Amino acid sequence: MKGVFSAPGDYIHFKSQVPLHKIPVGTKQWRYYDFGPKSVPPLICLPGTAGTADVYYKQIMSLSLKGYRVISVDIPRVWNHAEWIQAFEKFLDAIDVHHIHLYGTSLGGFLAQLFAHKRPRRVRSLILSNSFLDTRSFSAAMPWAPVVSWTPSFLLKRYVLTGIRDGPLEPFIADSVDFVVSQVETLSKDDLASRLKLTTDDASVGALLLSDSLITIMDTNDLCAIPQELKDQLSERYPEARRAYLKTGGDFPFLSRPDEVNLHLQLHLRRVGVEAQPDLVHTIPKGDIGGSPSKENDDDSDKSDKDNSGGSENPSAESEIQPAPESSGSHNLDNQPLRSSECYDLDHEVTLHVFADEFTKKKHIVPPETYVHLMWGYIVLSYLRYISSQYIMLNYSLEFRQVV
Repeated sequence: MKGVFSAPGDYIHFKSQVPLHKIPVGTKQWRYYDFGPKSVPPLICLPGTAGTADVYYKQIMSLSLKGYRVISVDIPRVWNHAEWIQAFEKFLDAIDVHHIHLYGTSLGGFLAQLFAHKRPRRVRSLILSNSFLDTRSFSAAMPWAPVVSWTPSFLLKRYVLTGIRDGPLEPFIADSVDFVVSQVETLSKDDLASRLKLTTDDASVGALLLSDSLITIMDTNDLCAIPQELKDQLSERYPEARRAYLKTGGDFPFLSRPDEVNLHLQLHLRRVGVEAQPDLVHTIPKGDIGGSPSKENDDDSDKSDKDNSGGSENPSAESEIQPAPESSGSHNLDNQPLRSSECYDLDHEVTLHVFADEFTKKKHIVPPETYVHLMWGYIVLSYLRYISSQYIMLNYSLEFRQVV
């Protein structure tokens, strides 16, 4: 495992393109990504104990460009499986999603099966990767599970990371391990404790009403934290399920073998009747802010605005507006680079054009609660010039004193 982790370039690009949503649902805080045409039934990705919503960024970027809608969620702080089912159902209601396709890895696959068992009308299909049917073996291996909520954070992280194989690894697998370890560092003590609680509480998956033909099992054949015995039990439970074995990939094939995983996901979605809508996908240049329309669309909307009289709104332009990154109901312009002649969307109410020395409004009025900080670059530049001038003056003063 590398000593210093640097985020891969495609992840940095992903963060600049895809908005992160944070919403409270009841007493739970949900953190998730939602990208792709909203008219397509979504594929919802559930991570394992060590994962976050970010670990599926390669699937979000690839499948959304093909016309699929992908939602990747963090497992919230729930302390038993019944609470998980209720919280997840409320989350789906909050984002107005009714019928779903679930892709779960490790603990995420187990939780996906539990939800499909208790809420069969909402789950249309399952993709299970390196998953299991019951938690008895994990409970037996963790005798201190009853006091997990009082365990210090560093011990919880150490326990989670010991399940990830270390040592000489293939470069792509090593990179996937490094990325997941960096995500574990972002998790709080309560996040880790609740996930370990879900892993060790005695529970098993009952019989599913879902047909085996709507289930795909995607496992890796190399070293994995999930014992082979548990993976074999899963295969025996669903004998007619489709098999998608990966020769290598480790614990996190969605990061180490993204092309193979994305292909199997796409084949599964096609097989269960999900029709992609690539015509609704807006291509976004690599330098643009997530979800904003391309320059061509901006030019078209500008032309239509000129044709309209009385400043009437353009419905097609409004439908293309998407939230900026790190959104939780409000959007922060401070984290977005301001560039000449670029278009930015704030609170779905205003489109701003930023030029070298002026600020113009288009179509809408900025709401009073939105504070727009302009010319920050000039302020920083002026401050640097002031510091440099003070430094020069100090040098001149020192030289003068030496001469005197």
